[in-house]
Amino acid sequence: MGRYQRAAGLLIFGAAATAALLLVAAVSRSPRDVLDDPGTMIVGGGFQVFYDASGPSWFTILLAASLAVFFASAVSSLERMVTTRSRRSRGDFRTPLAPNHVMDATRGVFAGPVTLTVLIPAHNEESCLAATITSLLGQSRPPERIIVVADNCTDGTVEIARAAGVDVYETIGNRDKKAGGLNQALKGLLPHQRDNDLVMVMDADTVLGAGFLERAVQLMTADRALMAIGGLFYGDPGGGLLGQFQRNEYTRYARDLRRRRGLVFVLTGTASIFRPRALCTVAAERGRLLPGVPGQYFDTVALTEDNEITLALKSLGALVISPAECTVVTEIMTTWRALWVQRLRWQRGALENLGAYGVHGQTWRYWLQQLGLGYGVIALTGYLSLMAVTAASVDTVIWFPFWLGIGSLFAAERAITVWRGGWHARLLAIVIFPELFYAFVLALIWLKGVLDITGARAAAWHYADRAEPSLELRS
Repeated sequence: MGRYQRAAGLLIFGAAATAALLLVAAVSRSPRDVLDDPGTMIVGGGFQVFYDASGPSWFTILLAASLAVFFASAVSSLERMVTTRSRRSRGDFRTPLAPNHVMDATRGVFAGPVTLTVLIPAHNEESCLAATITSLLGQSRPPERIIVVADNCTDGTVEIARAAGVDVYETIGNRDKKAGGLNQALKGLLPHQRDNDLVMVMDADTVLGAGFLERAVQLMTADRALMAIGGLFYGDPGGGLLGQFQRNEYTRYARDLRRRRGLVFVLTGTASIFRPRALCTVAAERGRLLPGVPGQYFDTVALTEDNEITLALKSLGALVISPAECTVVTEIMTTWRALWVQRLRWQRGALENLGAYGVHGQTWRYWLQQLGLGYGVIALTGYLSLMAVTAASVDTVIWFPFWLGIGSLFAAERAITVWRGGWHARLLAIVIFPELFYAFVLALIWLKGVLDITGARAAAWHYADRAEPSLELRS
């Protein structure tokens, strides 16, 4: 497994670097235009500005636009083809959760009315747990049962949960963090669940939108082939400029999913709902069709269990979505150090998952996404470096109206894509350069993750040793 994961880092970084080198070679062989006689104009009554009205040839512009449309259409068409084939699969034993398989297996079987049990994995979450439980109880369609999975807690998490009147499950000797705690709770819960007894996994620092559960239950009731529903997450208030960076990022991600009509990239760990059939099939196929330890619902080796369970379900042909009405507000990182740790775990986990699953119909888009990130890192670094070198080298700044126009379109796009976030989000986006700095930090994190996995550096995000707690399930 380790060799494949290291290969994932080498493949992605190598492919991105090769693409960048090919672009540099092509540009270096193109004719060099020398600006001998720029135009001038007076701005603000006394500032002389030089400008050059020339731009790329129409052939270059049309070629660039055609390539962009081609690649976008190719990715969309391939994704649609893979999704359609998976949904229509009937005889392929490798996709037991494909809609046709599920519909055949459940035809004529009444699994009872849809119920909902919420599991809240919590490790020392006394500061936010009460608000999370309150948001659940205040839903337009509240859950039938709430269980706080208290994992190695040393604060008042358990007492707060019991005071709120919800069930508490305390893990036994768990060293596998969130995934391990969930596996213990699910092992006792799922054998008593039927197909319509839904299970939701929700972080303790998350607040649901008021109609989340009602809409999710409607969708699960209407389509018995639907295996999982994830939330669209937004960042909570506060955190200053760093917080606004993250809120803008999350707003754009939610907008992308709405435009994709809910076709999900990752079932977010902040709040996702599963059918028992989906989780039980994943556990049964680990070590056979799926990587992981047989019998585990969530892979305890994976650094990002939400990304891994998404790949597992999709690999088995499951239909999973993130509806626009299912929104959550989750915690943001308030320091750059905390952001670095969080994103490095996400990036390293994503690469390890790809190394474990390999390349097949349901993972190719994730490989391309990582390749695009790699190429973007190189392009952004080159762009910022050239700007710095140019600013330090020239005495006269020359404006290029064509590229100023392109920059204006880019600024408008940045503002429009965060429009729902309010005027703070729009103002930050339209300035461009602060978000470029944030993107550069994320690029460094991506590079660190690739180098770590390529160099086989150990990644450990585990709790410190604690005395074994007692195991109980109480009301």
